[in-house]
Amino acid sequence: MDIHGTTILAVRGPEGTAMAGDGQVTLGQSVAMKHTAKKVRTIYKGRVMVGFAGATADAFTLFERFEKKLESHSGNLTRAAVELAKDWRTDKYLRRLEAMILAADAETILLITGTGDVIEPDDAVAAIGSGGSYALAAARALKRHTQMDAKDIAMAAMRIAAELCVFTNDNITLETREREVAK
Repeated sequence: MDIHGTTILAVRGPEGTAMAGDGQVTLGQSVAMKHTAKKVRTIYKGRVMVGFAGATADAFTLFERFEKKLESHSGNLTRAAVELAKDWRTDKYLRRLEAMILAADAETILLITGTGDVIEPDDAVAAIGSGGSYALAAARALKRHTQMDAKDIAMAAMRIAAELCVFTNDNITLETREREVAK
């Protein structure tokens, strides 16, 4: 049976970036096994947020590899993501991993896949997982038509996704990184 880690959303605004993930883990198509999973974490000295959708053990393997890439590239998020995607695509062991990652800091949001993709969204909103399209649509609408900050958009969009997607719940973990203000 498939175990799913489901909905992750990242939103960047003028104040910084917020990343939210729901707490549901589903076994197969019908059993919610866990309601309080934490699928959003911080790595690399608390500067980078990562969230996953897919196989949990695979995601943790990727988180560890990604943090090593961040360390070897002095925290350069984009460079580390490209290097991880290259390894993920070419390494026989990593190629079998079934997960997707959203990674973000205060300035950048990146979607990283096992097919070698590193995508920075044009509109500073990205989502992954089975409820990702619901969260993405809600976040884009809120970002375009309200004055809400990134944190509030992420929370509201995740709640909307939880209302629509049976694989997403409203037990939300939220992390934020604020932009540094020039002095």
